[in-house]
Amino acid sequence: MTQKQRRAFGTWSSLISAKSLAANNRFLDVMWNRDGTTLAWLESRSGQTSLVIKRDGDSLREITEPDESIRGRIGYGGGELAVGQDFAVYSGRDGRLFRRSLDGGGARPITPGYGAAAAAAISPDGRWLVYVQSYEDADGLLLVDAGGEMLPRRLFGATDFVMQPVWHPAGTAAAFVGWDFPAMPWDSATLYLAQVEQDQSGVPTFGEVKAIAGGNDVSCMQPQFSPDGQKLAFVSDEAGWWQLYVLALASGEITQITGDAAEYGQPAWVQGQRMYGWHDNQTIYALRSEESHTTLRRIDVNSHENMTVKGLGAYTHLRQLSLTPGSQIALLASSSVIPERVITFDPVSGEMMVQRRSATENQPPETLSRAQNVTWTDEDGGEAHGLFYAPASMRFEGIGLPPLIVYVHGGPTSHVRADYHPEAQFYATRGYAVLYVNHRGGTGYGKAYKDMHRGAWGVWDVRDAASGAEYLAAAGLVDPEKRVIYGGSAGGYTVLQSLVDMPGFWSAGVCLYGVSNQFTLVSASEFKFESQYSYTLLGHLPEAAAVYRDRSPVFHADKIVDPVILFQGDEDNVVPQAQSDMIVEVLKARGVPYEYHVYVGEGHGWRKPDTIEHFYRAALGFMETYVLYR
Repeated sequence: MTQKQRRAFGTWSSLISAKSLAANNRFLDVMWNRDGTTLAWLESRSGQTSLVIKRDGDSLREITEPDESIRGRIGYGGGELAVGQDFAVYSGRDGRLFRRSLDGGGARPITPGYGAAAAAAISPDGRWLVYVQSYEDADGLLLVDAGGEMLPRRLFGATDFVMQPVWHPAGTAAAFVGWDFPAMPWDSATLYLAQVEQDQSGVPTFGEVKAIAGGNDVSCMQPQFSPDGQKLAFVSDEAGWWQLYVLALASGEITQITGDAAEYGQPAWVQGQRMYGWHDNQTIYALRSEESHTTLRRIDVNSHENMTVKGLGAYTHLRQLSLTPGSQIALLASSSVIPERVITFDPVSGEMMVQRRSATENQPPETLSRAQNVTWTDEDGGEAHGLFYAPASMRFEGIGLPPLIVYVHGGPTSHVRADYHPEAQFYATRGYAVLYVNHRGGTGYGKAYKDMHRGAWGVWDVRDAASGAEYLAAAGLVDPEKRVIYGGSAGGYTVLQSLVDMPGFWSAGVCLYGVSNQFTLVSASEFKFESQYSYTLLGHLPEAAAVYRDRSPVFHADKIVDPVILFQGDEDNVVPQAQSDMIVEVLKARGVPYEYHVYVGEGHGWRKPDTIEHFYRAALGFMETYVLYR
């Protein structure tokens, strides 16, 4: 065995380059066709999303054109794909839905090009689509024929937002979720059941629409009918965690079928999320999240027996579950050391096949840093959670203690899972330690933990990031004099607010499209989905004006003394460029060390390979200057 070279932490060379991160694929969804003979998935690379299929006995085939891109544009996206028996429907960048045969041929637009369309659900007979449309700040459910011969007809529009429409297997009913301002779907969302009737020309329409669960500070999501049409399953957090429930349609009785301290749902940042699926009329396969790790469970609807499905132990994160009428399951699967893969799995035989990899996987898992669950308490005894990545190298041994990067997730009601985080490996293999903070107010640890952010944005996230850094330093795992706070969007806000509230605590900040002015985030918002989110996180205006001013870094930027590097897309409609411009002007006037990079043509996150490569190089160079060699 070759002896390791001794070199200061943070100065190691790594085979994980910024260029390689820019080249990775990103999977958005995976789905079977109706009889399970074709597997379809969406993969995004170089800022373009393509539809790929694999049929029995055939190789992979990309069926969208090189100049065509698939993109859901409602909220943060999602719900781009629906697959029937022999055709797929997907959301185009121009807001239309397109139909494309799985056998090849051209794509055909089936809806007009206005607004945005997503979450299409194909009727059991394949003739109709119900989908979500957003146009001029009005969201609703529309119906169109699958051939695109008629103009769409509006079925429902009584709530500010709507998501996840599904058909009854007989086509006689539909279920969906809706919610109203100022709630977000993880705060309060209602499950609706609509009777489907036919007008005089035989076109489906909604009859009676009933609210059957959720609302009033209860979040519901992902309705799905049983194969025989007698039951409707859904996820609700009424019991304190996102649990599975089943409604018997004949009697109206609702039964909770899971009850453990774990999540069977997740915040609906995007359309089209799938956390479970019916295998048969008595059995549900579900994804269960506990302590940032996901397992596949087999649940008996009648007895409530809940068992872990064996055979997927290599993976710690699973998503977008899809089942065939037989026993095959498709999933997007990853771990902290395995980049995401498209896999198929037979839960009966345990046979698993990798259908597609998102990265080269040239780095064996043993050369990477494996995420470790950590839990700590602050000075008041409050508990927070996170994932810790220690420095990792087969070639180098560190000298002293490693510098620490504390990564704060977005949302702020998001959750960092034990999936593959390329940025963690990029830094850990160079000798940095990385802590992903699942701070109070985030999801994954029950409703009470999530609700701690109500009125307290800029409090728990700031405190838990700092106490997490102190916890690791006290344990002798990191250098207490070299620590970076790092985050994007709401996490970028936490970076700025932390530099304001705790000057001198952090060695530097890395801020991606962070909020600097809470007032203009509300008043200048062009992003409907989050336009009233701050009412929950900070309070209603004008009554809470003092809170907004106190939690706006731009009004207190004179307290910032630590170096900060900022990144911004010039087409960001979630956190507009003006938010970053404002804080940069103050930093410049006061002589605080900073860098500012604005990426042309980028929005709320990076899509272009050149942007991704430049971002990692710039962030790394900044930390070398102001952290390693301070």
